[in-house]
Amino acid sequence: MGNNMATHNKYKSFMFFIRKFKVIEPDPPQDLEEAFSKFTGGGPHMSVEQLHRFMVEQQCEEHYTLSDSEKVFERILQERKACQETVKIDHSTEHEITLDELFRFLLHNDFNGPLKTQVHHDMGAPLSHYFIYTGHNSYLKGNQLSSDCSEEPIIEALKRGVRVIELDLWPTCNKDDIKVDHGWTFTNPVSVVKCLECIKEYAFVASPYPVIITIEDHLTTDLRAKFAEMVTQIFGEVLYYPGEECCLTEFPSPESLKNRVIISTKPPRERFQSNQIKDNSNCPMLNESESSEEESFGNASPNSSRNEVETEDTQNDSDRDEGSISASEYDHKPFLECSPDYKRIITIHNTKLKGCLKDKLRTEGEVRRLSWSENTLEKASESHGADILRFTQKNILRVYPSAMRVKSTNFKPHIGWMYGAQMVAFNMQGHGKSLWLMQGMFRANGGCGYVKKPQILMQKHQCDNEYDPTRIESMKKTLKVKVYMGHGWSSDFSPTHFDKCSPPDFFTKIRIIGMPGDVAKNKTKVIMDNWFPVWNEEFEFCLSVPELAMLMIQVKDKDQGKDDFAGQTCLPVSELKHGFRSVPLYDKKGEKFKSVKLLMRFQFE
Repeated sequence: MGNNMATHNKYKSFMFFIRKFKVIEPDPPQDLEEAFSKFTGGGPHMSVEQLHRFMVEQQCEEHYTLSDSEKVFERILQERKACQETVKIDHSTEHEITLDELFRFLLHNDFNGPLKTQVHHDMGAPLSHYFIYTGHNSYLKGNQLSSDCSEEPIIEALKRGVRVIELDLWPTCNKDDIKVDHGWTFTNPVSVVKCLECIKEYAFVASPYPVIITIEDHLTTDLRAKFAEMVTQIFGEVLYYPGEECCLTEFPSPESLKNRVIISTKPPRERFQSNQIKDNSNCPMLNESESSEEESFGNASPNSSRNEVETEDTQNDSDRDEGSISASEYDHKPFLECSPDYKRIITIHNTKLKGCLKDKLRTEGEVRRLSWSENTLEKASESHGADILRFTQKNILRVYPSAMRVKSTNFKPHIGWMYGAQMVAFNMQGHGKSLWLMQGMFRANGGCGYVKKPQILMQKHQCDNEYDPTRIESMKKTLKVKVYMGHGWSSDFSPTHFDKCSPPDFFTKIRIIGMPGDVAKNKTKVIMDNWFPVWNEEFEFCLSVPELAMLMIQVKDKDQGKDDFAGQTCLPVSELKHGFRSVPLYDKKGEKFKSVKLLMRFQFE
């Protein structure tokens, strides 16, 4: 790298005037130069043994072996031979590398990324002990009202490592078959067989850990039996279920369910409950209407008016608790027994208990799942945060986007994570910062789609010492983040992509998103007219709950109007690797750029 790698960019300005900008790739940062000198004893070359010490002591790679260092040398020497034909290199001995060569190695994120690439969490705990990568209306290609339903978004989600796929099942027009559709909207349906077959084909492409299919069931008894037959035929032995008579008192573990598919929905015996909202002056009641998951709290949330809640409840009748059947749908028909085969294939029961909210969050007996909208969780957490937390230690809570989000936008996922909600369901086609956070969270644990919840969410608390996610806790750790430089835009973008008359003016925004007391943001200075910006700026973040903190990084090109997007990534703070790291950046949809990256350093104190 270094100053011998120089080219020129030419930009036209005012029709006739041509401006030339010299493009020079940066030299190794001074911090790296000092570290190199420390491990080489001031010498110009680094041996295999010295590289091993550098990786263990400087980079804190505890399990790094001498054999690993030899493999790195082999890679570096291959690159050296490839460069010798075009670039004059300061030759070292065959078994030693230079500072520039170490610098180039550290820029390889496949060798030197910021996160571990292997599964390293304990995968033997019950499913309720994990955050699970969860999709919402997984079959939709676009908005919630008029887009097409297709198996393609399901395939894309599974390729990205999503582990929970949602299907809304409806009778076809002639009532003799099943379609997947977003009911009471103008979306175009897709065949349920196509959806199930693509799940079978792509379920374990990105991860061997279980895929959970959550069902919103609007079927007749006969069609439920038909669906059960379809599922068992398509998945065969891949489908896991504990059996009709087995009531789970603890969920199985992700490890025990490797390469298995499981079904989650409301058991048939719970259908056709009363549609009346029952009053109870002693405690807030869940709305018992089968057309909504919203709570009937006396006071609306500060962030949502009563009209908003009512509109959400009625605007999109399909966006509700899976398995809910409205009175208008079946005209108050009496309870109909369902095929035992259908009941038998349901592993995770979506079950609501009667009574006040505290009663509904009881943890005794059979484990189960609740499904709440983001608004329901927000309101319930105001008065029953500790009860929700205790519930999610043993049971599963799914939180889905408000029905008002017709454009398939998403809410901030921390609203669920801070209360232990395992299934924070997202519209994977709803690109934006919320989805970036979701994608970042599930880069943890080798990207397998299951992230072990931190101990703070699982430990038993005394009544006088309840864990309150909204309370600012004392600081546990200080994270130091140093942004050295950026690299790769000149390879991935045309010379005029950001500015027509000059190279881009890059700056980096750094944010911590997590518990209320941990939220912080900062940014670097703007480096003018440079494809290879060098910032060399360090920031400190004091964290009370680092286990739930996310580091959001954005690079932008400064403009007079709206700044241009130049890349982003989100990284779970608890997973960050120490030392100099190559941090790859992603586009707005979450696709990794081929070359764009930052060289950064992470340190914990």
